[in-house]
Amino acid sequence: MTETAKSKKQFLIFIFVAYGVTCVMGLLTWYGSTIPVEMSVFPTAQMFYPAAGVALAYLLTEWKDSLLPRWFYIGFLAVTVLMASFCVLSVLMPERTAEMYEQPVSLWMMLCQYVIIGGNLLCLALLLVSGKRRRAAYGLGGSRWGASLLCVLVFLTLYFGRAVIAYVLGGQPEAITDILSNSATWSYLLFLPVNFLLAFLPFWGEEYGWRYYLQPLLQKRFGLRTGVLILGVAWGLWHVFLDFFYYTTPDKGLIMTTNQIITCVTLGIFFAWAYMKTNNIWVPVILHYLNNNLALVVANHYSADVLENQQVTWAMIPAQLLLNGMLFGTFLLAKEFRKKNAD
Repeated sequence: MTETAKSKKQFLIFIFVAYGVTCVMGLLTWYGSTIPVEMSVFPTAQMFYPAAGVALAYLLTEWKDSLLPRWFYIGFLAVTVLMASFCVLSVLMPERTAEMYEQPVSLWMMLCQYVIIGGNLLCLALLLVSGKRRRAAYGLGGSRWGASLLCVLVFLTLYFGRAVIAYVLGGQPEAITDILSNSATWSYLLFLPVNFLLAFLPFWGEEYGWRYYLQPLLQKRFGLRTGVLILGVAWGLWHVFLDFFYYTTPDKGLIMTTNQIITCVTLGIFFAWAYMKTNNIWVPVILHYLNNNLALVVANHYSADVLENQQVTWAMIPAQLLLNGMLFGTFLLAKEFRKKNAD
């Protein structure tokens, strides 16, 4: 098999898993929303599919490569299959519940949490024992940690700055004081770095697919800037079923999808800049983890259901575009995007 044929096969496998499985599960999301059932498993499971596509593609085309971290990929695929299975079971057997903290919860959501924690520990161990050479060969190693820390600090500054601006312009400056005076805020922030070791896998699942695999392909084909913009749109549309049937209600699905594309394009620019600057996939993984988890801090509501059934209007879109565009989108002008070709 020629390198060109191998690359095409890898790409088709990636698309089949990252988008094909997402579409199938999306139909289940729609059906689940009509029953209705507890669907919080779906968005978490979906985060695994992009990297699962990459892992499966490499296992099927690079198996003989001695540097292939095959057991890490196999472990990740096993966790992905379990997560997808919980999605199916949560729709087929929605009445199954368990007790957590003396409260009834979906059995499948509880098992999902256990699998994520166990899967994180397993995959972390498999990643470490794979060795430095294997990690480096397949983009799993870390590098340029000084620049990496800078990217994280810049992101945190912009992220919280955006929240402050939004609250002030929205006539709610007191909300900032409420967040800072809430003891839960500081407990949550303190635990956030520790929790990363138990919960990084879904975020790696997206970023290894989008930033490590797909971004360089699109940049080589369309250019550094245009490739990232196309990736942002593709990333945003990838959320479409969740936008209509989880993040909000179907009547507001188009608004949420528009909002999602704006978010994914602008954040995608910043994540791409950070990855190009550091060549360290763990930087966008950390940024993605912070972006999702700090949403609870900004909302001052420490429950995962803050993401479900959101209220959105078309009037919110211009502000979203302006704020995200100014704070994150302007990184498209950074020197990393002024090179002639992708590395």
